[in-house]
Amino acid sequence: MKKTLTVALPGREYQIEIQRGLLDQAGERCRALLPRARKLAVVTDSNVLPLYLERTADSLKRAGFQVLCCSVPAGEAAKCPEQLVLLWEKMMAFGMTRTDGVAALGGGVVGDLAGFAAATLLRGVDFIQIPTTLLAQVDSSVGGKVAIDLQAGKNLAGAFWQPKGVLIDPDCLNTLSDRAFSDGMAEVIKYGCIREREFFELLDRCGSRAGVMDYIEQVICTCCDLKRQVVLQDERDTGLRMTLNFGHTIGHAFELAGHYETWTHGQGVAAGMNWAAQLGVGLGITPPEVVEQIRSILNKFGLPQDIPCPWETMTEAVGLDKKRTGDSITLILLERLGQAVPRRMKKDQLLELLEPMCGR
Repeated sequence: MKKTLTVALPGREYQIEIQRGLLDQAGERCRALLPRARKLAVVTDSNVLPLYLERTADSLKRAGFQVLCCSVPAGEAAKCPEQLVLLWEKMMAFGMTRTDGVAALGGGVVGDLAGFAAATLLRGVDFIQIPTTLLAQVDSSVGGKVAIDLQAGKNLAGAFWQPKGVLIDPDCLNTLSDRAFSDGMAEVIKYGCIREREFFELLDRCGSRAGVMDYIEQVICTCCDLKRQVVLQDERDTGLRMTLNFGHTIGHAFELAGHYETWTHGQGVAAGMNWAAQLGVGLGITPPEVVEQIRSILNKFGLPQDIPCPWETMTEAVGLDKKRTGDSITLILLERLGQAVPRRMKKDQLLELLEPMCGR
């Protein structure tokens, strides 16, 4: 059964469509979303290419699009200025104009990179998200944040560029490795932590990949709906949307500690949520039992509770956090399971709290 959510941003309204088998309708749906486009650049990665690119491109061609297929290496390292420039040059050599578009077929890296290429090519062309990983389907494909990484840190060059539509086919999850599925579950669990305790409890009862797949349309729809509600209230990440970063400030430090190779984004966020919950207890904000609830569910889905992080890396990552203003930073904590709150503090105060946790 098809589920549809509307992100009703004034002048930039779009729909999130969730339906098994939707990938085979990609051409028809993209044509409806981009009626004036003649050319469509499909950006994917080396993992997704052999699985879904030909099938998607054939559907797009049947809908009358001229299709440019662009593949980048799988992994976070592809989200870099060099790959962005290559995409720009390929798209311009393809003869794209402002009425043409970009489709992101893949996970969060592909969505961020392709979306930023679309946001900046010819001062902005339309793009469509076709997420194929759990993490992208429940989180990164919705909300219009697009970015690349710099040597200084993650997602430091980017834009807010809303898609024209998000096409989610849950059947694509069948080809994910267990590690990639667990990676996405960190973001799924996050939504239960920050917005809806009942959803957290459902996930806890599911307790495994197989259990979640029995409810997958509901799981994806719930996450997208919760994010949609937040984005509608705070598109530019100045207030409520910051709560979506629960676990991310510390999680980005963990990713950096592994040079974005050892630890995935979801693994970093998982351990980051555990650490943030402990910090909340120490500050008298988070009830102590929440820590054990988070640790228990992370364990069920094969996610780490702790990741080794050198002190120098932690200080570097905290200093680069995008929620920092001057010498202050906003840390997202839990008042209770299902209710997140921003806590403004001096960067030095946060580092003082983190220092013993890093083994200093």
